[in-house]
Amino acid sequence: MEVIHKIGRRKTAVARVYVAKGKGNITVNKKDMAEYFTTATLQYKVNQPITMTNNDGNFDITVNVYGGGITGQAEAIRLGLSRAMCELDPENRAILKPEGLLTRDPRMVERKKFGQKKARKKFQFSKR
Repeated sequence: MEVIHKIGRRKTAVARVYVAKGKGNITVNKKDMAEYFTTATLQYKVNQPITMTNNDGNFDITVNVYGGGITGQAEAIRLGLSRAMCELDPENRAILKPEGLLTRDPRMVERKKFGQKKARKKFQFSKR
């Protein structure tokens, strides 16, 4: 098996995921995953596609991620990993699809409009 390369996106975060045979090491931006994602929730999100497809400890995963915040980055990695697991074994698709792990979340930040304080918030109107 050669290296599988997949891309995951969420908001403005972009994750490039490389999956190869190995012992289960996950490296994010040249750091260990537990060092990069300090909370258990984010670590769970990243590991979700691996645990659901029973591939714990089978692959070494290297991730380059940039843009967005820490949560958006974790969810971008999750999408990239889900896509990689589907390429490894097409039967994994039936496991991941009902959980919504193969769907790219289209929600983005709405842009700020001119003449307004934010995207929807207006400046305060005072009547004197």
